[in-house]
Amino acid sequence: MAKKSIIARDLKRQKMIQKYAAKRAELKELGDLEGLARLPRNSSPTRWTNRCIETGRSRAFMRQFGLSRLSFREHASKGEIPGVTKSSW
Repeated sequence: MAKKSIIARDLKRQKMIQKYAAKRAELKELGDLEGLARLPRNSSPTRWTNRCIETGRSRAFMRQFGLSRLSFREHASKGEIPGVTKSSW
């Protein structure tokens, strides 16, 4: 599991991205590069990292489910994810 401080930092970035999204889009439309540079760094969407909802793991993240491969496998084997079945042929 990821450190709580790293998970908290990522949540803080998500909030900042949402807060400045409209202003950032407006500045981009105007082509105001200096205005964009004055915005906080963490307001840029590229600074946000996809993380597992349960464990905070950043690697092997599955966007469709919001889980890492390990959490996904665990929930899928228990049948807790609707529409996901084990393949057999």
